[in-house]
Formats: sequence, structure tokens, C-alpha cells
Amino acid sequence: MLDPAFIRKFPDVVRKGFADKGESGELDWYLQLDKDHRAVLTEKEQVAARQNQLSKLIGMKTGKGEDSTPERAEADGLKAALKLLEERDSVLKQDKLRIQMRMPNLAADDVPVGKTPEDNTVAATWGEKPTFDFTPKPHWEIGAGLGAFHAETAGKISGAGFSLMTGPLAQLERALWNYMLDLHTREHGYTEVAVPYMVKEHALEGCGQLPKFEPEMYRMKDDDLFLIPTAEVPLTNIHRQEILAGERLPIRYCAFSPCFRREAGAAGRDTRGLIRMHQFHKVELMVYTTPEDGDAEQMRIRTNAEAVLRNLKLPYRVLLLCTGDMSVNSRRTWDLELWAPGVGAWLEVSSISTFGDFQARRSGIRFKRAGKTEYVHTLNGSGVALPRLVIAILENYQRADGSVVVPDVLRPCGPPAALGPLRGLMKPTLRVPPCGQLRRSRPGRCVVARTRFESA
Repeated sequence: MLDPAFIRKFPDVVRKGFADKGESGELDWYLQLDKDHRAVLTEKEQVAARQNQLSKLIGMKTGKGEDSTPERAEADGLKAALKLLEERDSVLKQDKLRIQMRMPNLAADDVPVGKTPEDNTVAATWGEKPTFDFTPKPHWEIGAGLGAFHAETAGKISGAGFSLMTGPLAQLERALWNYMLDLHTREHGYTEVAVPYMVKEHALEGCGQLPKFEPEMYRMKDDDLFLIPTAEVPLTNIHRQEILAGERLPIRYCAFSPCFRREAGAAGRDTRGLIRMHQFHKVELMVYTTPEDGDAEQMRIRTNAEAVLRNLKLPYRVLLLCTGDMSVNSRRTWDLELWAPGVGAWLEVSSISTFGDFQARRSGIRFKRAGKTEYVHTLNGSGVALPRLVIAILENYQRADGSVVVPDVLRPCGPPAALGPLRGLMKPTLRVPPCGQLRRSRPGRCVVARTRFESA
């Protein structure tokens, strides 16, 4: 939510910012309501001041034994008028709030102005696209060849937009999220959080997901709860309506969760394989920080997410999204995209966004330093999302015989000697069979090839 004082003081700046995002923001209506509201507030002050005058005058006349009937009649009239003004005040305040909750955030000054993904800027690239002496297959063919990807079974259970993976692919996904959580908590300094997967409406409003994105969400009307579209929602609401001590900042959280999305605006797109799903898993990174450290923290999240992709030795690029392609809630967004040679496309696996105080104002999250209370700045990014990460591994590491080489960092190591405080370097707690590759299995069986490791 934008600062009302800023809207009032710089309406032309706000109007341009809305236009850059392809939004009207109902700004003219809001400004008129705000003008009317301030007029009502002024009138309320005048009425209250006159009531105080009359109260003193009535008391003085009563003390002298003089008739105060005219003053009492006027006071009664002002009381009725004040009640009407208070009702008008409440209505205007709610009308303004409804518009404010629909207003987009303003993009940062360094964000390119544009309307479509073609206007995004490539900010960085890393790695080389793999070359093959055979025609690379898409991931659904690789998974089917392994006997581990079952699209028809998923459709029988849940319909389109869902997946069912067994054996080596299920193990690969599990190894990935354990690896990412260990990396972010043990090396990058995030606190892991096990979040609820169902949230109340106000939690989504606080993040800016509602009211704009309700058509994309799954709602359980009998319980008045929503399935989370991302762990960003519960993570951002941990400190809802709190005033934090300034010395606690920055606070960095990470969480693994399923994500549930209708993908209502993507009907007919990417219907094969794992590219576009109604349910998928993701590791989310989230930070609360001070206004002056917001940009540095966004770069830090980006660096942490890139570390996952670099460690897996997957070619990727970083896009700085233009105003028309970024979220209405974001001030600046970088997308990380992995190269998938089997489908011949760049696939987004992370969006890293800074929101300024936009979410904090909606959620009432503040901090105190030097006796002054301010709104925190919030940031988040995927660190990173599945199953597109699985797609990239299958398609970049595939071999001509249908097997898939497992990246070095996912190869097994032992669990810690005991569960306790985590110290030192990342040491995955998941023990998987000693495998260097996935291989084809006989029909009806999913196996992991117990062969020697091969360099990825």
C-alpha cells in the first residue's frame, strides 16, 4: 500500500508510475475521495470546537442562573450533525482503503519502462549451453524412459496440471529441496520455518495477493481459508501488526512448501510435462530489513539463489523485468531463468523482488530505532522453485542412452552424528543410494543405477 501523504503530495509521479505498469490505480477517484474526506475531517474539527465552546457557555450560564436553552438546542443539533459526519468519515475511509488496496506499487527508478517480456533486460548470464551429439529429448520423454514420470496416472487422479513421479525422480526432487534448505540455512544465514499451507484472507491481503489475484487461488469457502500460492504469504505475515526492535533487522527466513495456483490465465499453455503446474514445490527466501538496506538485501537474495544454480552447474540468465511485466506489488524484480535444451526454452525458476514498505503498510509491520517508528522493507525470492529445476537437470544432464547424470553436489554424503545445533559447512541430512546417474528401468519398475560416479 502506498503512503497516502505521498499520493497527495506527488499525484503526477504516482499517475506516471501507475501508467508505466499499465494500471490506472483509480487515482482520480481516490484523490476526489481524499479531498472529500479531508473536508469532512475539517468539518468534524469545527463541530467539535463549537461543541466545546457551547459546553463552556452552558456551564457558565447555568452557574449564573441564566437561561441556556438556545445553546442547548444548538448543542443537540451539533450532536446529530457530528453523528452524520462520523458515519460519512467511516464510509469515505473504507472507500479510500479499498482503492488503496488495489493500487500497484511504484517501480524503482532503475527499472526499464516497457509493456511486454520483450522489453525486459538481460542483466547477467552464467554458464554455457550444453552441446549434444544427439537430439536432446524433452523432460517428459526422459522421465517416461526412466519409468518414473506418470502423466496419465496424475491425470486420472487429479486432472490436468498435476504430476506424479516415482523412484529416481521423486528421490531427485527430495534431494534438491533438502540440498537447498541446507545451503540457505547453513551457509547463507537464513532461519528455516515450517509454515502453514492454509491462510486467512487478511494474510493474502497483506502480501498484495488479494484482491488482484483471487482468480488464481484455491479457496476453501467452508473454512474461509486459502491454499498458499507461495510460502511468501505465511513468511510475510509472521510479524504482522508488530513493532520490531531495529537491532533485530535484517531478519532472514526460508521455507519449503507446496504452492497451489489455478493458472487461470494460462489455459492451453505448456500443457505437457512439468512446466506449468497447479501444484508444485518451492524453497522461498524472505527478508525484513531497514529502508536503506533494501537494495543490498535484494542483491543478497539474488546471489543466494544464483548459488544454487551455479553449484548445480546449470546455465542460466538474469532478467531485470520491465514495468509492464513485473508484479503490481514489486518495486524491482529479477527473474532467474534456466536453459532447458529439450524444450528449447528459458524457464523461470526464481523471481526476486523488493517491495519497499508496500507490504509492511498493508500488514502493519514496523520497527523502532532512536525512538522513531518506521515501516520495514520486505523482500523475497525463490531459492529456488521446483519442478522446473528438475526439468533443467534432466534436459541438461541427459545422455544418448536415456540415462541422466546427477550433479556433483547432489551425490550422497552421510547424515550428522546427532540432531542438534547446525554448525560448519553444509552437510545434507538425506541419505540416498550411491548413484551417479539415473537409468532406464524395466516396465513397472523404477530403479537407481548403482554405478560409479561420473563428473557432471
